[in-house]
Amino acid sequence: MLIVDAVLETPDTVGFSCWPVADLPPYQFMALSGRMSPLEVGSALAVLADYNSRTSDEDRPLTDAGEAIRRLLETDKVIAPGGLRVHDTRTDVTVRPGCCCGLEDWREWLGVADGQTLWLGHDPSPRLEHAAGVVRLWPDGAGARQAPSGPPVEILTGDLPGILHTVQEGLRGFLCLTEQWATRHVPALAPALAARLDDDLAISAPLRHAT
Repeated sequence: MLIVDAVLETPDTVGFSCWPVADLPPYQFMALSGRMSPLEVGSALAVLADYNSRTSDEDRPLTDAGEAIRRLLETDKVIAPGGLRVHDTRTDVTVRPGCCCGLEDWREWLGVADGQTLWLGHDPSPRLEHAAGVVRLWPDGAGARQAPSGPPVEILTGDLPGILHTVQEGLRGFLCLTEQWATRHVPALAPALAARLDDDLAISAPLRHAT
């Protein structure tokens, strides 16, 4: 059985005080879904606020929820460290996004169903290859420098559209919880935050195959 989740890197929340967050180890991955707790949603928004504040011209530290969310909304495009995590329960092999992979690009997996390849980050460097009717993924293929080791995760190419619809449902659930969270913490900004994440993370638009 394959489990495929949209995941976001967990934040380093030492010194973070803009809103309550979950007690999670930093620089791991959390799955985004409609089953997250309010503290987990807070953690997801903490990493988005912090990560995107580094790309802005504003160098003042984040001091409160309103300022943090306003600065997030002022970015040209919200980027999200993460991607899709694929776990094969039969072999216990998990392929996680590599460094610099972005969840905002998750729809590029639609092209994989049509025979395209895609970059999945580095350190580790997940590797993707096409075979007859199958996509093979290795947790760390060291780029193109050497053959990957260990068993791959195999996905039937024809299963990818259904898998991505399931991923989209998880993201829609996260978006709904995000708007609820924002209504409590930054009510005036809740609609704008939900709309911005929906657009920049490409959540609600219909899924279509790449051509």
